[in-house]
Amino acid sequence: MLALAKKLYRKADQFYKDFLLFILTLIGYVPCHIFRKCIYRLCGIKIGKNTSIHWRTRFFQPSGLRIGNNSIIGNDAMFDARKGIVIGNNVSLSMGVWIWTLEHDPQDTLYGIKGGSVVIEDYAWISCRVTILPGITIGRGAVVAAGSVVTKDVPPYAIVGGVPAKKIGERTKNLQYCLNFHKAFQ
Repeated sequence: MLALAKKLYRKADQFYKDFLLFILTLIGYVPCHIFRKCIYRLCGIKIGKNTSIHWRTRFFQPSGLRIGNNSIIGNDAMFDARKGIVIGNNVSLSMGVWIWTLEHDPQDTLYGIKGGSVVIEDYAWISCRVTILPGITIGRGAVVAAGSVVTKDVPPYAIVGGVPAKKIGERTKNLQYCLNFHKAFQ
């Protein structure tokens, strides 16, 4: 009887988590970022002051996501926060950025998973349609060019691009801006 109760509890818990992800997906279509931000916080996402999360953002394990102050998350972002994602202050993630913290291990005969947390430090700028793989740190002030796939850590102030992303330049180190972009219906 105890085994059956445990099994039912696990099924109910998984159903609840799946339903929560479904609701969060629907919330991503609500055209008011202030409302979305309130719901995201209720679901465990830690969101700093003056941070804007635009339309159609999707999540796996939202409670593993922490976003600093004055950051911007563009449309159609995807956050797999099962191993944790930390986004710093004044970070700009353009539309279509995907961040993964778990992936299947191609060398595992049982199709196992591997992964690690992702950290994006202050003043980083991640351009459109970038994919960031598990266990990556993107350094302070770094820039990732559009369409890149980040497979290795990005040093502070480096500009990287390509598949896989490689260093293509260096960014100025005297960054002082404060991102503060939100429109009521974005």
